[in-house]
Amino acid sequence: MAKMTAVQHQHRPPSSLSLLPSSFSDFNGTRLCIQYKRKVWQPKGALRVTASSIKEILIMGGNRFITVFLSRLLVKVGHQVTLFTGVEAPIIQQLPVPRRSVMALILSSCILSRVGWGDIAFAQQSVGFREYIDTFDGYSFNYPQNWVQVRGAGADIFFRDPYVLDENLSVEFSSPSSSSYKSVEDLGPPEEAGKKVLKQYLTEFMSTRLGVRRESNIISTSSRIADDGKMYYQVEVNMKSYANNNELAVMPQDRVVRLEWDRRYLSVLGVENNRLYELRLQTPENVFLEEENDLRQVMDSFRVNTVAT
Repeated sequence: MAKMTAVQHQHRPPSSLSLLPSSFSDFNGTRLCIQYKRKVWQPKGALRVTASSIKEILIMGGNRFITVFLSRLLVKVGHQVTLFTGVEAPIIQQLPVPRRSVMALILSSCILSRVGWGDIAFAQQSVGFREYIDTFDGYSFNYPQNWVQVRGAGADIFFRDPYVLDENLSVEFSSPSSSSYKSVEDLGPPEEAGKKVLKQYLTEFMSTRLGVRRESNIISTSSRIADDGKMYYQVEVNMKSYANNNELAVMPQDRVVRLEWDRRYLSVLGVENNRLYELRLQTPENVFLEEENDLRQVMDSFRVNTVAT
């Protein structure tokens, strides 16, 4: 059960923990306290708002996702946060917030609790990049330093965002024994390479479930010569997956089609060591709009290198 109380601020020494700059300019002396306490029973997703006075506002109910959203939103705009955690102890966050900001947060939590969390992805803003170099297989790239490596994912290397699990990158390459590439131009012009990449995507994401439909289109294809003097192709594809909520229903009106996911795929193709290399980025479409600059920096950083024999 979540309890949010806005009470009149009393002059106290500032917290000795993190102090973040605030984007709000009108602190009216209101302190927002968020407390989590265990209760015997609470309907999932329920949210009750009670305003006993102007100085006191209570939000009863909700779930942990609402709290995560509020916490991230407050930290993002630069409020001071003091966090106490324990196994059974309540978690308390104290932050100086203006009254109108309190109401805005409450309104946001109400809306999000009604909309549902399946279509919302919390993208973690990158705080820089790290370089990954594979001297054995001959490639390198930069990736957001807060991403984590996942082993056993099927690709030669795989990283993903720890918060948005649908956002990831991978590198794969062909075997020189099965194919021999001299240049990325062996694939034809970028438009032809884009069609081959899209065909590969459709093959990989083919589903045997009843009522599943995939829509895809090539957004753009291009070529560039990097600072290493090699040519690289870039392909951007959008894919959507639709599925029936009840694929076994007899009547058509009982089979309601819904959107499962909407993703952007970004591929960079390069050739070296008689191999075709592909760096692939996958991200939800709504997250791509927010992190496009970072993702394009990852694409531009991809290089294929000669392997010493």
